[in-house]
Amino acid sequence: MKVVVFGSGLPTTAETAQGVRDHGHEVVVVPAPTGGDNLTEADLADRLTGCSVVIDLSGPPSLADGTLTEDDGLVIDEDALVARRGRATAGLLAAEAAVGVEHHVSLSVVGVDRVRAEGVFRALRAQEEMIRRSGIPYSIVRATQLFESAVEIAAATTEDWIVWVPPVGIRPVAGAEVATLLAHTAAFKPTNAVQEIAGPEQFRLDAFVREALTADEEHRRVFADNRSTVFGARVRHADLLPGPGAHVARQRYGDWLADRSASEAVKP
Repeated sequence: MKVVVFGSGLPTTAETAQGVRDHGHEVVVVPAPTGGDNLTEADLADRLTGCSVVIDLSGPPSLADGTLTEDDGLVIDEDALVARRGRATAGLLAAEAAVGVEHHVSLSVVGVDRVRAEGVFRALRAQEEMIRRSGIPYSIVRATQLFESAVEIAAATTEDWIVWVPPVGIRPVAGAEVATLLAHTAAFKPTNAVQEIAGPEQFRLDAFVREALTADEEHRRVFADNRSTVFGARVRHADLLPGPGAHVARQRYGDWLADRSASEAVKP
């Protein structure tokens, strides 16, 4: 079976592809469509020839969703973002339908169904709805914040060299474990439903970001403020926490940070 992974620069891209190979399937990695002109529908259809399953990793928020400024952090034009992501998703789904893709696997974010439809979450909610209405069998995997995303979250919320985030609960998860679940999901029949994955520990978002910056010997201060947003969206305390049926990953954040530090220490 041929599986095409549309990567978005996430560290999970290569790990997802390897997980698909470990299941015994052929895999091709392609840059995710952006809603611009990087991949036309004809280009997409050509890349998807003979493909049975698509894994789209373009869902999670990133700094590419807005303009990063020193004074205000990440500034997001919501209407432009919704339109851009909508074009990308529509083009990909149309190309899949044209070549007969049998399973669309999408990586999304825990809380899409609870966070107000604003900022990146507005675009994500629209993207999920397009997938459900496409007629293509699908599986949506919603992940909590990846361990690897802490530094990017800090960059998005830095104003005048101070990091401001809301005091909300999260259960961050290792990207490698999300990749394993995505590959496993792709190897089996579509669920036509949502599966959540979360880490084993609960933190406040400010503590999560602070630990990452400390590990990197970064000296920006991190403060919690109820008025702060997460990628343009106002978030309540439990909005980013998984539901009771979530898959619980094993790796702990502190162990992951220690492993990363040890790996970097042995690099030449």
